[in-house]
Amino acid sequence: MQDYVIYRRVSTKEQGRSGLGLDAQDRDIALFLERFSEVPYRVLATFTDVLSGADGDRPELSAALDLCRKSGATLLVSKLDRLSRKVSAIATLMEDKRVSFRVAQMPYADNFQLHIYAALAEQEREFISARTKAALAEAKARGTRLGGLRDKTMQRNAAIQANATARAEKVAGIVLPLRDAGKPLREIADHLNRAGVQTARGGRWQASQVKRVLDRLKAR
Repeated sequence: MQDYVIYRRVSTKEQGRSGLGLDAQDRDIALFLERFSEVPYRVLATFTDVLSGADGDRPELSAALDLCRKSGATLLVSKLDRLSRKVSAIATLMEDKRVSFRVAQMPYADNFQLHIYAALAEQEREFISARTKAALAEAKARGTRLGGLRDKTMQRNAAIQANATARAEKVAGIVLPLRDAGKPLREIADHLNRAGVQTARGGRWQASQVKRVLDRLKAR
């Protein structure tokens, strides 16, 4: 019997964002349990942190980890960044011999792959932050009034791109392993449709949409 302890994390701002809300995390976890988990399995408990303070303030995660250590259960999260956005925190957790964890969106990833992914994601966030600050400084030097129409348009475009990336990452756990196995785009689309995963507009997947997702995941 494979035992799981489920951990979910969301902030007040994230609850309404695509790919980060509790409903989205529940869907990812349910899909993992149905398609990728060892059987039979059981869920011992579900813990949820709704953050309002510092990133390190996660009492429910501490409780979930304590239960895993006592019961030998595996901690299950939807995305790696639900555990932490800091690679150091992920590495510390991996060094704990009493804890094992799985990531629903990356069902075949081992600890080494998860560590590399966490490191790359942290570098990407640091670069995006530096790039944004540099762009604002250049705009200010040119005399551009920040907060005007141009900035609103840039913010809107950035939000669109962020949502598209979030949707791509949401299905990465299904799409990437199938693509790595050499499956054609049409077959991957059929797999998503059979799994009940809808497109951003609530429709059925086509090969062209799968290609756009793969392109976006490759570019992230």
